[in-house]
Amino acid sequence: MNIKETIKQLIEDALDNCAQSGFLSEKQFPPFTIETPKMKDHGDYATNVAMLMAPLEKKSPRKIAPAIIEQIPQNDDIVEKLEVAGPGFINFFLSQSYWLKAFKDISLQGDTYGRSHVGQGEKINIEYVSANPTGPLHIGHGRGAAVGDALANILKAVGYDVSREYYINDAGNQMELLGKSVYARYLQLLGKDVAFPSDFYQGEYIKEIAQHILSQHGNQYEKTSESESLPFFTSFAVDSILRGIQKDLKDFGIHFDTWFSEKTLHKEKTVDRAIEELKRKDYTYQNEGHLWFKSTLFGDDKDRVVIRDNGVPTYFASDCAYHLNKLERGFKRVINIWGADHHGYIPRIKAVIEAFGKNRDVIEVLLVQFVNLLRDGTPVAMSTRSGTFVTLREVINEVGKDAVKYTFLTRRSDAHLDFDLEVAKKQSDENPVYYVQYAHARICNIIKFAEEQGIPLPQSDDVDLELLSLPEEMNLIKQLSSYPEMIESCALSLEPHRVTIYLNELVSNFHRYYHLGKLEGKHRVVNEDVELSKSRLWLSNTIRIVIKNALALLGVSAPEKM
Repeated sequence: MNIKETIKQLIEDALDNCAQSGFLSEKQFPPFTIETPKMKDHGDYATNVAMLMAPLEKKSPRKIAPAIIEQIPQNDDIVEKLEVAGPGFINFFLSQSYWLKAFKDISLQGDTYGRSHVGQGEKINIEYVSANPTGPLHIGHGRGAAVGDALANILKAVGYDVSREYYINDAGNQMELLGKSVYARYLQLLGKDVAFPSDFYQGEYIKEIAQHILSQHGNQYEKTSESESLPFFTSFAVDSILRGIQKDLKDFGIHFDTWFSEKTLHKEKTVDRAIEELKRKDYTYQNEGHLWFKSTLFGDDKDRVVIRDNGVPTYFASDCAYHLNKLERGFKRVINIWGADHHGYIPRIKAVIEAFGKNRDVIEVLLVQFVNLLRDGTPVAMSTRSGTFVTLREVINEVGKDAVKYTFLTRRSDAHLDFDLEVAKKQSDENPVYYVQYAHARICNIIKFAEEQGIPLPQSDDVDLELLSLPEEMNLIKQLSSYPEMIESCALSLEPHRVTIYLNELVSNFHRYYHLGKLEGKHRVVNEDVELSKSRLWLSNTIRIVIKNALALLGVSAPEKM
């Protein structure tokens, strides 16, 4: 149980006691919040429960709050002091002994610290990246990969049963266009004077695929017609590009439990079943030869075509079938991470979910905004090799996967992000990932130095944490103790960027504490006082554990030397 849950339980017990005594008439209490006050003199936590109860009880919150306080024990075990503030907030000041006990448990939990069972094994499908296999991944795909992977890690850490999925759009006109693009380059390599229209896939990678075909199969397809050659060229190109995507993601530290092919939706007649289900419920109609889904019945701005007048299903029809498939696989929640340009697609997907008889909120969509690539503040020119974009591979090769991932996660996914390549390579405080990783390495070095001085990392029964009496130390202890509730908040809000915010604040406080120790001596971790050194080593090692655990959720390494 994290600290907020402990306080919540105390409040709920107090409300029950107030109801039993007759002071409160309500037996069911409204959901209340427990927040961390911005000002330290307002306590460690504050709740609005009295203000929410006031209109129900027809009593002043300033009258309800003291009655609740009377039912909460104030001692050294948990709460040291309670006070009523403002219009009726209840401020909690937790005891030092409680903080120290919670803090001591962190090191004992080690790698499992921050994990919980709040998800209760609920099945979640999280789909991300899902780039069409028509070209290499660009940095926008990389941001989606980092967000999806970190979110999946966080959801799993708090007890959800998470399935990571990549949807392969390997059917439809785009695949035929890819095959035609490679076929045209193949003929050009054979010296043929063939056109290469502007709507064909551009970029050097198309020529490279054509060259591979030429190397492996020679001029075998020189004299065959386009219609005969196209299935082979399309299949070869898709397989080649998909292997490249899979390798890029693997090297980026991203893995998926399922690679779901769009082709299977047609092969297994799932598209047909989805359309028939909509027809059966009278959610379709014919107009101008097309079959339309009545998506406006479910809040969409216009109805959507699912079958064209030529009898061919639309891309939306495949998406309907794909989400029907997810529901049939038993997922209670479906999280899609899409590029910001898919914003308009959300209402129609929610509409079809509702049409299938499910709560539209079973699907949640996170939008990932564009990445502006810079070099020393100047926009980077687009890659001539890939045609129209900078590839993820190029960026990883230049700055390393840790810097790329961490930078992608420093802001909300739906906010634009400036990524400066030169900053990402700096070994300085300007580089956010270096700043955090260096703190981990520094602590490892402190522990090693202490061992060389004959002061090994203490065991739990050989350390007096009450010696950690400085305000800076207690501030660090409180930050460390709040880590589990921060992870839960990330999971519930679907905002993995909160982890980087937490890490930056924790590491900033640690670096400040460490530098003051070097300058003034009073914070020095290893000093002439052996017992105090042990306490500060325990504190430092606990900071190291939390940094490592948090970085692991982001898929970023925690080096011991830098």
